[in-house]
Amino acid sequence: MTFWDKLLSNEVLICSVAGWIVAQVLKTIIDFAINKDFSVERLVGSGGMPSSHSATVCSLTTAAGLCYGIGSFQFAISFVLASVVMYDAIGVRQETGKQAKLLNLIMEQDLFKMNNQQIQERLKEFVGHTPLQVLAGAILGIGLTLMIHQHYL
Repeated sequence: MTFWDKLLSNEVLICSVAGWIVAQVLKTIIDFAINKDFSVERLVGSGGMPSSHSATVCSLTTAAGLCYGIGSFQFAISFVLASVVMYDAIGVRQETGKQAKLLNLIMEQDLFKMNNQQIQERLKEFVGHTPLQVLAGAILGIGLTLMIHQHYL
């Protein structure tokens, strides 16, 4: 079996990567629909609806549970990882985004004299997620994995 055959037959990996890709594409489409402007950064950036972090780790955890059972160490590791990632996405990362937004507002008030390049280098505000964005990512990841799993049966 070749490297590519082994890689493409790894259901857990395929589900996890698919979760991330689908979430990023959906996030880009939703952002375009709301802002009427295509942003390439949304294809790879963090933050936004749905959470690609949640979709990825929930895909990973669901696939590990389906492939190895919920009593397996693979499921246990994936579950703990998913819990930490989703907690972080809602907590620490969302607070970082709020702080970036506030600092950007301060900079817009001409408290700092900035040239055009400095304005373009504003702090990134799409860092964390709301609980709804994390939930949507989790549902997306689980649902997508259940669909992909049917292909591997």
